[in-house]
Amino acid sequence: MTVSKAWGVPTVALCALLATPHAAPSAPAGEVRCFKIKVVDDKTGRGVPLVELRTVNQVRYHTDNNGIVAFFEPGLMNRKVFFHVKSHGYEFPKDGFGFAGASLETKEGGSAELRIRRLNIAERLYRITGAGLYRDTILVGEKPPGREPLLNAQVAGQDSVMAVPYRGRLYWFWGDTARPRYPLGQFQTSGATSELPGKGGLDPNTGIDLTYFVDAEGFSRKMCPIHADGLVWIDGLLTVLDESGRERMIARYARMRSLEKMLEHGLAVFDDQTETFRKLRELDLKEQWRCPRGHPFRAKENSTEYFLFAAPFPNVRVKAEWRSLTDPNAYEAFTPLVGGTRYDKGASKVHRDPNGSCVYAWKPNTDPVSPAQEGELIAAGKIRPEEAWYQPVDIDGGKAVHFHGGSVNWNEYRKKWIAIAVQVWGSPSFLGEVWYAEADAPAGPWRRAKKIVTHEKYSFYNPAHHPFFDQEGGKIIYFEGTYASTFSGNEDPTPRYDYNQIMYRLDLSDPRLRKP
Repeated sequence: MTVSKAWGVPTVALCALLATPHAAPSAPAGEVRCFKIKVVDDKTGRGVPLVELRTVNQVRYHTDNNGIVAFFEPGLMNRKVFFHVKSHGYEFPKDGFGFAGASLETKEGGSAELRIRRLNIAERLYRITGAGLYRDTILVGEKPPGREPLLNAQVAGQDSVMAVPYRGRLYWFWGDTARPRYPLGQFQTSGATSELPGKGGLDPNTGIDLTYFVDAEGFSRKMCPIHADGLVWIDGLLTVLDESGRERMIARYARMRSLEKMLEHGLAVFDDQTETFRKLRELDLKEQWRCPRGHPFRAKENSTEYFLFAAPFPNVRVKAEWRSLTDPNAYEAFTPLVGGTRYDKGASKVHRDPNGSCVYAWKPNTDPVSPAQEGELIAAGKIRPEEAWYQPVDIDGGKAVHFHGGSVNWNEYRKKWIAIAVQVWGSPSFLGEVWYAEADAPAGPWRRAKKIVTHEKYSFYNPAHHPFFDQEGGKIIYFEGTYASTFSGNEDPTPRYDYNQIMYRLDLSDPRLRKP
């Protein structure tokens, strides 16, 4: 028996035993038999994850985080094999018959490299969560980055991220979490920590070393354990000094019967002793906007600092202090409605100045207006299209882009407020087209947008830009989202990748982001 120097595990026909457990190995003991196929970006040379390789008899493989497929197929070794090659937002050259792929000599222990062209403006980097992040890398005898490249805290899948720096570390929280042993997993929020880059953490270009909060069985445990029926999710995650000057981590919790039915919501504070969120106060279900939500960020107006809440646009704010944050009456909405009124579709009262111009402003005790509601006001003739703040159009084609979820942050490189958001009713995916937009003020107006990531009939929802990972003065930014077949109509989920978080990198100097 030999031991791989790259990973420190037995490699007695390791690839064959894992890839085809019932096959009789034909190579001598100790030989790594897999044929390594690496798919790389033709411009950067970096391995591309989530590339599908498919044989003519419909056997499918997907590259791991290093862009590697460890191929071993009894009967198809040491011969020419054709692989169809495809990936969301990437293209592979077609041959004379229109097939995008290549024939490779599948030599046991050999390797081949395929170069693929990126169409996306943003570059896919790696999958953050789930099992088998570097499965194929290990099968070909190479060493992956990070401490848990195969199965971390028994997590097979995780939904929708919230992340914030807190007390010198990064804290990560997700919604529902899947596990290998049974279809039903954990539904009261999961969590982990990681070190900051430059302070013990990996470069975000490489990955994230997550240390999960786990239960007695080693599985990702409940971080918001409310002893009542329903799923428990958090959003609006932020840190603030309490009245004693101590840094605290707060979020809005929501106890859900289903995606559409909320049973309860309120404020939760992180307890550093139990390392879980506990209820701070329950809030009125009838006015769900008077609380943290979405992805918060800080911004100043004159000398006052506020929290603004992007969901996807920041149309709610509160002073960045404990007392105001925990008082629902202190919240203000950025809205075109007459002060003190409620949104009521076509019957809504819109505020106009003496010149007849629609007035958007921060107002207390007044309902905010979402992009969809703003669209209803336009359809009802209450607001003219040119007066809208939340109806960006594609800078290339001029078509309206309806944002669903996303985040907003200040960007020092662009000297703009920037949004990363997913489109609803997009094409070619219903909820998988990711866009970039800029504004001069945090509330907008948001006029134009550029698509930066596309998916073919697959979702990529709740994208979040992580400003704590920004590099080169904000020129390079990182964002992630939930890659899932949910809402897509796709009945063929991608193995290992489905229902997990994937990280992208965006270079804001790319000229395609701005209209010529």
